[in-house]
Amino acid sequence: MAKLILSVDGTVLKEISLAKERTTLGRKPHNDIQVDNLAVSGEHAAIITILNDSFIEDLNSTNGTLVNGKPIKKHFLQNNDVIEIGKHKLKYFNDAPVQNAAADFERTMIIRRPSVAAPMAAPASPPPPSGAVLPDTHTSMRPMAAAAPPPAPAAVVPAAAPSVAAATPAAVAGAVREAAIQVLSGAAAGRTLDLTKNLTTIGKPGVQVAVITRRPNGFFIMHVEGTLFPTVNGATLGGQAQQLNDHDLIEIAGVKMEFFFKP
Repeated sequence: MAKLILSVDGTVLKEISLAKERTTLGRKPHNDIQVDNLAVSGEHAAIITILNDSFIEDLNSTNGTLVNGKPIKKHFLQNNDVIEIGKHKLKYFNDAPVQNAAADFERTMIIRRPSVAAPMAAPASPPPPSGAVLPDTHTSMRPMAAAAPPPAPAAVVPAAAPSVAAATPAAVAGAVREAAIQVLSGAAAGRTLDLTKNLTTIGKPGVQVAVITRRPNGFFIMHVEGTLFPTVNGATLGGQAQQLNDHDLIEIAGVKMEFFFKP
């Protein structure tokens, strides 16, 4: 299990196991890791742990978050990375073998605020070429880090497709079932994003961001950034990941979308 060693001025204060999917760091007492220092924001950063991998997200803190001496917004944590918040340091340890560090952010779906009235839903159009700049009235899907796509588990199934059974999300004899989300409102209404990656980010940076993770037992959504949490079928997400079911309605950053399994 991954862990952090908290220290200040070379003195070790405590060891923290990253047993939760979302571990918060900040000055306020409700944080999982409380750092009582005025240089630390009330809610400074969050560490998301999925299986053996963890990444840290700065929550728009006043003084920022450093990893190995460099300011970051999001960073995939690797063994012996040093996180700095204020005068405090947290050293990350993870003895698990690295599988694919870049895969966490291979694709991001960013929902931008529309500049004109939202059009009626239209058939999904193919994504733009890599590196293309999209206007604010589009949904952007861009690679966050270069990584080779994982091998396809079967000839008729796309690479890294989610593992879902016909009735319930579960593995089926080595085969997997495809899933996607479709935008229902806003300027990008009608656009569809296939959930082929281990982790897909949705939302609007600086406002609300969530991640949808593909796991052996289905798809899960979890809040990552923003003071307001997204909703699923009208109910606000909690601090832990929530499993998605066929035709669940997600609302994030004022945009509604539907999660569904493909036929």
